[in-house]
Amino acid sequence: MTPTKTSIEQPTKMDEVFFSLPPRIPIAMPIQSWDKVGPITQKPKTSPPGIGNRRGLLFGITIIVAIAAAADVWLAEAVQGISFSEILIFLLFSPLFAWLFFGFMGALIGFIQLVRGRASADYQMPPASVAPRGKTAILMPIYNEDVDMVYLRIKVIAQSIAKTGFGKHFEFFILSDSNPANGLIEFAALKRLKEEVDLPVWYRRREKNIARKPGNIADWIHNFGGGYDYMLILDADSLMAGQTITRMAASLDRDKGLALLQTVPMPVNGQTFFARWQQFSARLYGPLASAGLIWWSGSEASFWGHNAIVRVKAFAESCGLPKLSGKEPFGGNIMSHDVVEATLLRRKGWTVHTIMAEGSYEEYPPTLIDGAIRDRRWCQGNLQHTRLLGIKGLHWVNRLQLLIGVTSYATSTVWLFLLIATLMHHFGGTGANLSLSPSPWLLILTVICLFGAKILAVIWAVMDRRRSKALGGVSGILASVVIEIPLSAFIAPMLMVTQTITFIDIIRGRPSGWNTQRREVDGIDFSEAFNHYRPHMIVGVIFALLALIGGGSLTWLLMVAIGLILAPAIAYITSCPAMGRALAGTGIFITPEEHRQDGTLEASTASGIVHIALKEAATMPLHAYSNVPKKSQLSTAAAMVTSSTTKVVPITGQN
Repeated sequence: MTPTKTSIEQPTKMDEVFFSLPPRIPIAMPIQSWDKVGPITQKPKTSPPGIGNRRGLLFGITIIVAIAAAADVWLAEAVQGISFSEILIFLLFSPLFAWLFFGFMGALIGFIQLVRGRASADYQMPPASVAPRGKTAILMPIYNEDVDMVYLRIKVIAQSIAKTGFGKHFEFFILSDSNPANGLIEFAALKRLKEEVDLPVWYRRREKNIARKPGNIADWIHNFGGGYDYMLILDADSLMAGQTITRMAASLDRDKGLALLQTVPMPVNGQTFFARWQQFSARLYGPLASAGLIWWSGSEASFWGHNAIVRVKAFAESCGLPKLSGKEPFGGNIMSHDVVEATLLRRKGWTVHTIMAEGSYEEYPPTLIDGAIRDRRWCQGNLQHTRLLGIKGLHWVNRLQLLIGVTSYATSTVWLFLLIATLMHHFGGTGANLSLSPSPWLLILTVICLFGAKILAVIWAVMDRRRSKALGGVSGILASVVIEIPLSAFIAPMLMVTQTITFIDIIRGRPSGWNTQRREVDGIDFSEAFNHYRPHMIVGVIFALLALIGGGSLTWLLMVAIGLILAPAIAYITSCPAMGRALAGTGIFITPEEHRQDGTLEASTASGIVHIALKEAATMPLHAYSNVPKKSQLSTAAAMVTSSTTKVVPITGQN
């Protein structure tokens, strides 16, 4: 397939290097107003029956129990008069307990749905035999990524789609925001990728990275959206089975009011101790949370930005995002755009659903530090949503989702402040405890909320022999959980301090930026871990001294202090791939996608794409796609491209 010049006005030679595109078929994407909303032309037809009763039950029970818990703490404090520190404890504990109980209730509902076999009953895709009719563009936005791994994933996905027999309905677009040097590598590698797949693969690099990923997608819609019915959005680390993709496209064919179908991607390909631990936790505990979320979100589900299919017309007419006034971090382009886009789709009358479907995958950050860097971006994006809570015309569930996103990054700070308030109470001369201890029911319920979801997840996993075996068997699951729970207890204080520092930094006006993600590591230097977690160690030493001064009643604080003091060591050890492989060799942190018997996966056919990708990666030659001209030639070409003019029409107005 040769680069098409139809869409490029008199391209220079270097323009051709950076663009291989079909004819331009633009579509309007008007900027949305926060204060005005047009008439809704359609009512949701895919909303689950009784969704109002579900939400009333979940939120009603949460509110009642949270009020009872707050009242119990207040009565315990009021017996001998209430001190300032006790007022702080009450004000901080009450919302935290409500948040904790709400999370447990979601997991409990998810467990019930899974046991009943109804986790995916509210929205079901057509069977795999149904041919999609619409034309789908599969968009892969990239930013200075490992070209070989990105193109390998595209190859595996394209071949999987081709095997369904419905490949003629799909085309790939690689949407690059990389720098000129990396852009040239990407384009040079494109020739071999096109030779290996039967589906069309197009490439476009933007000269200016305006508005990051949402700007990249909007630029594609502005130039090419009119030629496609749907767009399947991927991340650079996404992997999806062809059968899953074709069924998603057929879903939008069938349900004309459905604008977005979001899958729940499972993390795979973790190599380090940390990544393997997180992907096992997601596989074991995640289904409960996902099933519970689907149960109450209904047709007002959220969007996670990738591994989702979107109706282009609906997105274009609903999701033109304006810049927020002021400077970053609270102004500028909206970072956590995906959640906002889902709310705007629903505001226009379109429906948004989440489904638990096999064959949808992503990769998890390889280290604690990389996870913290990603969290910082998400934190800034979610805190921006405080300015969007008053958007006119939002469904109340979507407004609640925005609020949940905001509060999720404030909870760690509130936990730390609660800990400090407890220390103030202890050293303030009013004794180690409240005037009267809270009722036993509240203490028991708190413990249930902390550990109940994990217990339910283990029960669900071992209820089915095949599922249990795919996670390492009963002994493997139990051994993994025995390791995972204390590890989680150790890193909880680390995450608390990390997210508090991030929260305060952003409140103070320090934006997170957006750098290339590190997806693979062969361990990290101890100096990197030490420098990153130096503040944590200082806080840990202070807590340890206070625990020693406070005596036996502050023994719990010593456990918090140990996790903080050991933070660099924990980050260093868990970044090691050798540790991850050693644990896997003993049956610890095993996931279904890598559990094989006689060389084949035990999971469903859709899950086989992970095995194919891993096999391809293991046999792929070094620089299989990125075997490009010498560095000197590359530098010269990059300089020429930097000075060239992009001929694809850029978006104006919204950026």
